[in-house]
Amino acid sequence: MQESRSLRVEDRCRWAAVLIASSAGGVQGLRTLLGGLPCTLPVPVLVAQHLHRSRETRLVQILARSTPLEVGLAEDGERPRAGTVYIAPPDRHLCVRAGGGLALTREGRVNSARPAADPLFESAAKEFGPRVIACVLTGADGDGARGVEVVKAHGGTTVVQDPATADFHGMPAAAVRTGRADFVLPLEEIAPALTRLLRHGAGTLPGPDRPGA
Repeated sequence: MQESRSLRVEDRCRWAAVLIASSAGGVQGLRTLLGGLPCTLPVPVLVAQHLHRSRETRLVQILARSTPLEVGLAEDGERPRAGTVYIAPPDRHLCVRAGGGLALTREGRVNSARPAADPLFESAAKEFGPRVIACVLTGADGDGARGVEVVKAHGGTTVVQDPATADFHGMPAAAVRTGRADFVLPLEEIAPALTRLLRHGAGTLPGPDRPGA
C-alpha cells in the first residue's frame, strides 16, 4: 500500500459511489455492512445481490430495518443520491450509464446470475474511474472477480470480505485470487473501513484495518 498522505477537504469528498456485490449468505452480510454505515454517508451505495428472478423480493424492507440509510429498488434512468442504497431488482442488471445515471438491463446472465456484480462494477468503473470503492461479500460462485480487476484497472479501490469469515467463500475467494484486492477484511470491519476510506481517500486506511494480499 502507498503511504498515507494529507488530503484537502475536496479530495476527501471526491468519491462517486460504493458498490457492493453478494450472493449466497448475502442478506445477512448486507444487513451487517449497511447497518454499520452512518446516515451521513457522502455517496450512494449500489448493490447487486443475486436474487430469484421469478419471485418478488423483500430485500428492501429487510435491509431498511437494519440501516439508517434510505433503501430502495433502483429505477432505470434514476440519478443516485448520497446516503441512499439502490438495490438491483430481480432479473435486471444494475449498471451505471454515461453521465452517472442508473440503468437496468436484461442483458445475458453473468455467472448464471441477473443481477450480477460484474456488470455493475465494470460500468461504474468506466464512468467514475478512481472514484469507486467496490466490495465483494459472501457468495458461492466467482461473480465479481472480473469486476474487481476492471475497477483496479480504472484506479478504483477494492474491499473483499475475508473468505474465512464468509458463509460462502466462492465469491470473495475468487476476488482475492485476482491479486487486486486492496483490503481483505472480516465482515464486521468493512463498514468502519469504508467510513475511513471515504473520509481519508484512496490508499489510506488509518486504524486497525489491514491490506489485502
